[in-house]
Formats: sequence, C-alpha cells, structure tokens
Amino acid sequence: MTKEERVRYYDSVAAERKKWRRKGAYYHGELERYLRLVVPPGSSVIEIGCGTGELLNALRPARGLGIDISPGMVAEARKNFPHLRFETGDLEDLRIGGTFQYVVMVETIGHVDDIQRALRELHKVCDPRTRVILVSYNYLWEPVLKFGEAVGLRMKQPLQHWLPMTDLANLLFLTDFEVVRRESKILAPVRVPFVSAFANRVLANLPLIGRLCLNGILIARPMTPRKDPGRISTSVIVPCRNEKGNIAPAAARIPAMGCRTEILFVEGHSGDGTLEECERVRDARPDREIRVFRQPGEGKGDAVREGFSRATGDVLMILDADLTVPPEDLPKFFEALSRGKGEFINGSRLVYQMEDRAMRFLNLLGNKFFSMVFGYLLEQPIRDTLCGTKVLWREDYENIAAGRSYFGELDPFGDFDLLFGAARLNLKIVEIPVKYRERTYGRTQIQRFRHGWLLLKMTFVAMRRIKFL
Repeated sequence: MTKEERVRYYDSVAAERKKWRRKGAYYHGELERYLRLVVPPGSSVIEIGCGTGELLNALRPARGLGIDISPGMVAEARKNFPHLRFETGDLEDLRIGGTFQYVVMVETIGHVDDIQRALRELHKVCDPRTRVILVSYNYLWEPVLKFGEAVGLRMKQPLQHWLPMTDLANLLFLTDFEVVRRESKILAPVRVPFVSAFANRVLANLPLIGRLCLNGILIARPMTPRKDPGRISTSVIVPCRNEKGNIAPAAARIPAMGCRTEILFVEGHSGDGTLEECERVRDARPDREIRVFRQPGEGKGDAVREGFSRATGDVLMILDADLTVPPEDLPKFFEALSRGKGEFINGSRLVYQMEDRAMRFLNLLGNKFFSMVFGYLLEQPIRDTLCGTKVLWREDYENIAAGRSYFGELDPFGDFDLLFGAARLNLKIVEIPVKYRERTYGRTQIQRFRHGWLLLKMTFVAMRRIKFL
C-alpha cells in the first residue's frame, strides 16, 4: 500500500476511531497506565501517529503536540481535545520546530515505508535529554490480530511491517539512538475479571512468559553529549557523621574536575567534633572551594538531599566521608557523564578485589541480592546498588526530586531514592568499577538487620510501583 493509499484509508475511518477505541478500552487503558509511568505528567510530549488524540491527552502534557499523516484523524483530534495541538505531518519528513522531552510512537513504526529514514528524522525534535518511546506489536500476535479484524473486534489495519524488538533496536542504533530500556507488556488485551489483571501485572513481567506479550516497548536516547567537559562545573557532596579524621584527607584528595569543583561537607550531628573539623579545613584551605552545612534531619539520604539543594555545579557527585571509595576515582565518573556514556553513573565495588576487611560477609551477600533484584526491576544491569558514590546531572536530579512522592519517603540512605527516580526517567545507568578500601578512621554506621529490613520494604515498593504496576 502506498503512502497516499494509507492516508485515504485513515481519512475514511477517522470518524469511526472513537467506536473502535471503546471496543478496545481495556487494552488502551492498560497501555496508558504503563506510559503514564514513564512519561511524568507536565512533560513536553510529541506523539507521532497520534490518531484522534486520546493517548496524548491521557499523558497530561504541559506542552503536547500530535502529528498524524491523516488530515481526517487530525481534524477529529482537534475537535476532541482543543487544548492540545495537532498537525498533519509525515514522520519521514518532519517539519516541526522545537524539541520535546518525550517522543511517543505507539503502533506507528510498522506503517512507515523507510523506518531508518524516519528514525533519523526524530533528531529534529530531540535534545540530549529526550526519550523516544516506541511501542510495537509482537509478530507472534499477527494471526490473533488478523482474526480480531476479521470478526469485527478490531479496526482493520493496512499492510504493515512486523519487526522484532532486536531489529528495531538495531535500527535505532544505526540512526544514533541508544536503547536504555526494553520491556514487554500486556498478555491479556481483553478484560477477564481477575485473570487479566494477574496476567498483565505478574505473568507479563516474568522473564520467559514476557516474550509472549502483545507489545514490545523500547525506550531510547540520542547518542549525543550534553556539554563540553571543559565548561562543566562540579559539586562533590560529602555526607559526614563522626568522620572527623577523614575530613582533611577528603579535602586534599578530591580532584579538580571540569571548569570548577566545589566541595560541600554536610555534617550529621556528630559527637566527635566533625562539624568543627569541617569548618577548620574550610578556613585552612582557601585554595579549595569548600562549603560546610549541618543537615536538618537524620540519615545519609537527608544529608545528600541537603547537599544537592545547596550545590551550584552542573554535575552532582556523592562521596562517602569514610573514603572507602578513593576520591581519586571521581574523574572516571565525571568523564563517563560528560562524554555521554551514561546519565546516571553508579559506582560498583563488586568488580575489583576489595581489601580483606572492607565489607563484612553478610553485607556482601546483601549487596549481591539487592543488585540482582534491582537489575531485574529497573531493566538495566546494576551490580552494586548500595555503593555510596553516585553521579548525575543537576537538571536530572531536579526532575527526580520533583517526582519523589511517587515512591514515598522510605529511603534513609538516598541510594534507592536516586536509582528509582533515574529508572522512572529512563536515564542511562552506567557503572564504574572502584577499588573498595578498608576505612582508616571511625567505624561503619550500617545496622545490617535493621537496614536490611528497610531495604526489603523498599524492594517491595519498587516491585509494586515500577514492575508490577
């Protein structure tokens, strides 16, 4: 079918689209439920292949633009949702000004003649932070969907490409996009009480069964660095409680990175004079940009959030004051972030051989367990969820902070708060191996059983809010 024939066909069925959506209300509702998770309300969104606009409206964008090849579909969309903008356009020749945070294409890519050309066109509406969301049909479902069309359960569709996700991922790579997340959704597109919910919330998320889902979903990012490394400022946040003996070494060993590096010591109501030592080091080191604060609450997570709120750098880094992760490794994190290798850089202590007494055996087992669980939940490989060294762009942190209420305030450590938020924003998570050292001053403040129970509670929250939505 030619492009002109497709346009004529969709124009002819535009007025009937609402009727067909009602017939498939359960399926569309399930898909919208997932997309609202990965596209936060109030975002700028362009939907290509928007049809009559229902999905774009459901995403509640602050700035929404729908593009469709069919003038008839666009006319219906404008009538249905006058508060949103809809335009007639061709994905293979986009003529749209401005960029968007999210580019959404649901069941669209299979109707494009030249997919590679179309994907390259997307760069016109992307900046380095944009996320492209492609939803396509699983080719295993082709006979089922054709049968649904034959018996009047589904609107008839023109001839289309049926591409596996591996082929779509390769086409994205060839057009300078990188897949950061891939998922399979919806085993039961028709509502059957109790059965459909169980199938779509639980079974669809199991490794092998998930391959049978109706929809494959790819979330990708443009492969372009955000800024010139020489023009990036850096803030290193050092939470410190009862770490008096580590303050001066930390100030001496933190390297200069980018065009400016500030060090923020956030003191946590210590009993060993840590606050006074931070102030002494600040006054004794005029060659370093050092600032000192006392956190308002308790826990490392509170200290990190206080430091981030006070930071002025483009890049935010966390360095534990115990110096078990060498400060000299921080430039590796800076380089990975500034060169666009990732957008959330996480340290991993479980690659290199660590010093004998650096981590207790039960802590090591717990780290491996939680890393396995969260790698599965977040759909990105994570070997060490609890490494204190984490690095991200300040603008990404601000978006994470804005959506913090979605997961609640369970996390006293700050690690999962950031990881959950990064996963929800579909940031590219990259791990940097670090050589984990034994602390030379003070003692660990980890309470393995109490904190282990908190980590389990956060795991269940993540399962419910991310995976088994």
